[in-house]
Amino acid sequence: MNLLSKHETRRRLLRGMANADLLASQVAYWFRTAQGEAVLNAEKEAVQPMLEKLFGYHILQLGFSAEHSLVEQSPVGHKIVFSPNYRQGSSRPVASNEELPLGTDSVDVVVIHHALDFATNSHRVLREATRVLRPGGHMIIIGFNPYSFWGFWKIFKRKKNIPWRGRFISKGRVTDWLKLLDLHIDSVLYGLHFMPLKMSRLLRHATKLEKFGSNIRSPFGGAYYIHCIKQVAPLTPIVPRWRPLRPRSSVMPATENVRAKIKLH
Repeated sequence: MNLLSKHETRRRLLRGMANADLLASQVAYWFRTAQGEAVLNAEKEAVQPMLEKLFGYHILQLGFSAEHSLVEQSPVGHKIVFSPNYRQGSSRPVASNEELPLGTDSVDVVVIHHALDFATNSHRVLREATRVLRPGGHMIIIGFNPYSFWGFWKIFKRKKNIPWRGRFISKGRVTDWLKLLDLHIDSVLYGLHFMPLKMSRLLRHATKLEKFGSNIRSPFGGAYYIHCIKQVAPLTPIVPRWRPLRPRSSVMPATENVRAKIKLH
């Protein structure tokens, strides 16, 4: 009875929220479920080796849940994680993923944690992330793979629930966007090789399935991890507009010319 009343209270609270706040609350709540926790742990395990090799002054995570960070173990000193909505008692700054309050070329590493899957305008999120990333900086994109058991499961699930509400943008489409933004793709890995189940008893085997899928390099994992680098604009050499002076033809002095004639005579 207490459990039912708890869920009913949560439903009533969600009904009065705006769409953006509702989505953020749903994503944060899902990451606290058995299924969401298994996904988050698997993604942390996959992303951590990448982040350990990346250094700089500022690292930014874009997502829909400020409570669940993937960048806490990063060697980068200043970690920026915005909250998508205001929450009483939270110390996180509030900002939209589509309008970041950061300067251009100011961040060394950007981690996009399913922000493209749930964004209203995925292109705009990616453009903003590229804008704040410095030339030569690194970006890691985590997204749901539509060509997987998770993508197949999405067909039969209610689209109002998380994660099935997400777009599940294909890796091929994302890589096309990255090329247009002059982002060089360094590597692509896949994860979430376990079935999208909710039962805690079955999710206990998720770690073993993750290791097996990674060992065989299966491209059918439920999530992809794209590591890319922002290209540095080449320096254009400055060519002088003026023409070089032509060397003058040598002229023999008049006295020397006279002497030559006298000798000849």
